[in-house]
Amino acid sequence: MPMRKSTYLIWPIITGVLAALVILQLFPDLLSPTITTVEIHEALPRPAAGRDSGPVSYASAVETAAPAVVNIYTRTLVKPQENSLRDDPVFRNFFGSGNRPERERIESSLGSGVILSAQGYIVTNNHVIANADSVLVALRDGRETQAKVIGTDPETDLAILKIQLPDLPSISLTSSEALRVGDVVLAIGNPFGVGQTVTMGIISATGRNSLGLNTYEDFIQTDAAINPGNSGGALIDAYGNLIGINSAIFSKSGGSQGIGFAIPSNLARQVMQDLIEHQRVIRGWIGVEVQELTPRLAESFGLDKAQGLIIAGIFRNGPAHLAGLQPGDIMTAINGDSISDSRASMSRIATFKPGQTASIDILRNGTAMQLKVQIGERPQESER
Repeated sequence: MPMRKSTYLIWPIITGVLAALVILQLFPDLLSPTITTVEIHEALPRPAAGRDSGPVSYASAVETAAPAVVNIYTRTLVKPQENSLRDDPVFRNFFGSGNRPERERIESSLGSGVILSAQGYIVTNNHVIANADSVLVALRDGRETQAKVIGTDPETDLAILKIQLPDLPSISLTSSEALRVGDVVLAIGNPFGVGQTVTMGIISATGRNSLGLNTYEDFIQTDAAINPGNSGGALIDAYGNLIGINSAIFSKSGGSQGIGFAIPSNLARQVMQDLIEHQRVIRGWIGVEVQELTPRLAESFGLDKAQGLIIAGIFRNGPAHLAGLQPGDIMTAINGDSISDSRASMSRIATFKPGQTASIDILRNGTAMQLKVQIGERPQESER
């Protein structure tokens, strides 16, 4: 009888040991201390850079773009100003008859440009060729020729030239919308007239405006060295594609201090197409003068935040006037997009085609309203 009881006790023990061995076999981590797993995403190894690519050299990008970057030399004939003292008897008594005419003089300036088309169309800055009597274009391969001014757009500081030469190089454009702060860029131009020069930097900022340089500003900011003579030259990416037209520098000394500005390639393309097709740049316009809504003004209007533009004036029989907008209205949105500042909003309106309809959200005496405005064409400077 005692033997049978002991047999009954052994079988549960053996079964438990066997079960424990099976569990340990299936889950060996139970014998190890608890460890928290950390997932780390490692970058894939990059191939070694060659001598003409990557961070070692940007020679391939320069070789691709540089032939399409030209030097521009302008000559302006300056006529002498009329001097009213010549007819003064007292002046003649002391200084003679003064019949000797003052000589005309010629002023020269230099800049850069970029061939955008093998048909000979060149984009440069308007201030490079403004008031010039003759424009000479010098290519990298040594050829020189006179250029014809196709059109200018002072409001973006761009101009389009045309030259007639065979086998012209041209640059490839890439969209400036995809640019990011930190992208490597190269500036190619003719600084100080020393000849074609390349400098390197990164994009410091995009969408810079309110600088007081142009009416329409959407600058790419870069620390690539830009100096006098670089104006109108190319700002390219690391693959040799055009992303901007070098336009201005911020400097207290007149030389590069690491803050340069370029006009985006998308804007340059639009201006070129309009000037070639229409001899003018066609921009949307609603005919209002606006004022920034400051926190103090917002408080006086009973608003919680200073977001919007006060309509300070309206052009009679202009699109806004015909749509029912009034001085004192506060514009808060255009086609549902909130208004941030006056320059950005006017630039947004300028992108509309004349004849299109835009929805303008306003506040009038504290009441929210929405008006439909048929976009007109912005008048030229001479028509205003």
